[in-house]
Amino acid sequence: MEIHKVDTSDPRDVERFVQFPFRLYRDCPQWVPPLVSSARKQLDRERHFFYSHSDADFFLALQGGKVVGRIAVLEPRKRNAYRGRRGAFFYLFEAVEDIEVARALFAAAFDWARSRGLGEMSGPEGFAAGDALGALVEGFEHRPAMGVAYNYAYYDGFIRDAGFRKQTDYLSCYLPGDIQLPERFRRIAEKVKERRGFKVLRFRTKDELRAIAPRVIEAYNAAFVENRDFVPITGEDAVKVADRLISLTRPDLVKVVAKGEQIVGFLLGFPDVSAALRRCKGRLYPFGWALLLWEFRRTRWINFNGAGILPQYRGLGANAVLYYEMFKTFKERGFLHADLVQINEQNTKMMQELEALGADFYKAHRIYERRL
Repeated sequence: MEIHKVDTSDPRDVERFVQFPFRLYRDCPQWVPPLVSSARKQLDRERHFFYSHSDADFFLALQGGKVVGRIAVLEPRKRNAYRGRRGAFFYLFEAVEDIEVARALFAAAFDWARSRGLGEMSGPEGFAAGDALGALVEGFEHRPAMGVAYNYAYYDGFIRDAGFRKQTDYLSCYLPGDIQLPERFRRIAEKVKERRGFKVLRFRTKDELRAIAPRVIEAYNAAFVENRDFVPITGEDAVKVADRLISLTRPDLVKVVAKGEQIVGFLLGFPDVSAALRRCKGRLYPFGWALLLWEFRRTRWINFNGAGILPQYRGLGANAVLYYEMFKTFKERGFLHADLVQINEQNTKMMQELEALGADFYKAHRIYERRL
């Protein structure tokens, strides 16, 4: 077996890395391909903003010249500087069901990280906020939400064999279209808005979203600052992340709770276009863009992937306002299915509240960690 370091300046090498999952999951009905142009951009050192402050390399496992596995290994310098650590991420790991392939790929990743003086590794973790987190460990029979990873069940064993242990799980839950929000939630939400002076900001255009995006990013940083591995989104990263999220949503699916001029909480909804991505095989041309646009407007699936409340407003009813707005969005826009995506299992309060509303936690993605 040969481990080959990808030459990211060689389009043919990049294509081998990008295309491997398409062959690996060719007969898997649950797998949803990424947008090929976005997958290529992750290896583009000139165009992806990650490389303005950090670094990464990519490895292929070859048997008889045929790709049988791949892995990316990242040095997130911005995160390391903020956290005061010397860590690496692994990401985009894929392999045929052969433990020796996985061992060879992780050995290459470990050597790369150690050569840079990095003493720990975690993953799967990506290039920026909003990238898919974790390896799927529960819910293999279900299609993933848009932008969330799917992998075969044997990956967990391969990763643990490489010396990793669980760091945390991110859980996703399902809400059916016929679910009814208890009337008490509506009453609580209305009373809270009146008593606390909360108001819900709604948006009609993407220009309005762009105008408020810096304030939402600021609220995001404040809402999650206590999380174990939090890193604030700042500078060019903030601009690029906001642009990407705005491109994936509709203005009417974004809700912001404010008190005066301060943002108290936010809720981000995204039309799920996974079905179109499967039909166009991740390619925009020649007709993929039309399929994606049609699905964007007509899909009956919505993903809620991004909700937060500032710490000082938790326990004051802002969560009830957000849940009420979530249900209103779900019902009024004609969606039949909702996926609440990747909630950290350490957020037990939110999980309990969602279970009380009838949510079914049906998928789990795991972040692993180990010393090097």
